[in-house]
Formats: sequence, C-alpha cells, structure tokens
Amino acid sequence: MATYSKIVIADAMEKEVVEKLRSLGTVALQPADLKKELADADVLIVRSATKVTADLISGATHLRVVARAGVGLDNVDKAACEARSISVLNTPGASSNAVAELVIGIMICLLRNVGRAHAGMKTGVWDKKNSTGREISGKTLGLIGMGRIGRLVAAKSIALGMRVIYTDPKKASDLPYPYYASSDEMLPNADIVSLHASMPAGSPPILDAARISKMKKGSYVINTARGFLVDEAALISALQSGHLAGAALDVYPTEPYSGPITKLDNVLLTPHIAASTIEAQGRIGEDLISQLKQKLNAQV
Repeated sequence: MATYSKIVIADAMEKEVVEKLRSLGTVALQPADLKKELADADVLIVRSATKVTADLISGATHLRVVARAGVGLDNVDKAACEARSISVLNTPGASSNAVAELVIGIMICLLRNVGRAHAGMKTGVWDKKNSTGREISGKTLGLIGMGRIGRLVAAKSIALGMRVIYTDPKKASDLPYPYYASSDEMLPNADIVSLHASMPAGSPPILDAARISKMKKGSYVINTARGFLVDEAALISALQSGHLAGAALDVYPTEPYSGPITKLDNVLLTPHIAASTIEAQGRIGEDLISQLKQKLNAQV
C-alpha cells in the first residue's frame, strides 16, 4: 500500500487515531519546533489550536495535505495552501451530533439555573428559592444558521416540545420550520437564540448591540459556533441590564478565555468542548484517515 513519507500532527489527538495514522506513514506528534518539522512532511494535521499560516508552511516544500480534524477552517489559511497546490481537508460531519447534544444540554442547564445552583452547593449554599428556573418545552428556539448542526438541534428541540424558527442565507425547501429572511426579523420572536452560522474570521458579529436590543426581554443566547459572532461588550451589557436573562457560551473571541463575562452569574461557560466526546473524536479520526487514504489512492 502506498504511504506518506511523513505525517505531522500539530495538536493533541487520541492515541487510537495516532496509531491508525502510523499505518499511513511516519508520524511526528506535537513537535516542539513545528515549522522545522514540516520541512520534509507530506501531511500536516491540526485541530483548533494550531494556526496554519503562510509563514508556518513557507519552508514545507513537500507538503501535499493540510487536514483539519474538525469542522471549521478558520485556523487554516486556505489561500496560502491553494497557492502552493496543497489540498485542504476537514471533517465537517463527524462532530455534528456532539455539538447538537451540547446545545440541548446547556440550554436546559441555562434555563434551570444549574450553573448557579451548582456553584452555590460547592460553597455550602443551599439556595433552592433563587434556583427556580424555566422549562424549555413550549419555548421558541430561533436558530441562526441551518446547516448540519442546526438541523440536528432543531430535530432534538422539537422532540422536547419546543417550537423552532430559523434564519439562514438560503431557505431550505425540505424543512417545516418557519423561515425568516434575516436575523433582525427572527430575533423578536425567539425565547432562545442559538448560533450555528458559518462565517470567516474577521466578519462582523451577527449579534451586535442593535440586534441584541431586538431580542425579547428575558430571552437567552447560546453560542457554540464562533466567538466573534457575538459582540462581547453588547452581550455583557444586555446580561447586566436584565434585557437578556442569560447566555451559554462554548466559544470566545480569544481562547483560552478569562475575560469579563466570567464574572457574571447568569452565564454558563464551557471551554470549547462542543465536539469533545469520545464518539465524535472517533468519527473524526475515521473520517480523517479515510480522506487521507483516498488522496493516496488518487495519486497512485
């Protein structure tokens, strides 16, 4: 079987996946000097931490493939790769269910004040009275973006008794949910807004101060997509004023994150773990290996 001469894995990866990748070529795992290690590499595999820039790959004269083990390609300079005829791969569908399940989980925890109640219990405070929450059944969930993840979130939410509405650049002909041509039109009608839009880094936030002001008083924001989709200052202001009842965030403007929103008690925060399930990481590895094998076979 044809193999790659060298595969560089820049970020942490499951042991089982690394072992399978060794069958495709020599593997260098998380090298101390990544740029130097790429000098004679055929394949570079990254997750979300490593930024694949033109400078990083400038000396990688043998590089044929940059593979992102995950959904987005925000951390990969696709133009720089294309200029060098380097193929760019990712695994967009492998973690969709994991992300959708987290959205449902944090939505329930957010409305039931689980984070606040948990923090109180850990410090010896039995605050049952102030932990009274709300049920998601009967609430209207507004989805910004109706791709793979948005569709899964919608189906799971309907099963829990919610009403789903959505906005997306393109109306889907196969979906029964009410469609809005813009987020401005949808936002006033949603009790909870969950972001699932795919936009390039540097794009303006979807939820800025003006749009947040259009949301229902006492509504909620969930963001598991990209940190820059929500204007942080505007979100904090709305949470402090009570215009928004709460927010659940898994992604941030900069990561690792330790900014001002951590000081608020009506937010539920997780450290970018939406795709971090054993099952999803297994699927990501299988998808990645399958695509790398296809590239080899195409070159034979």
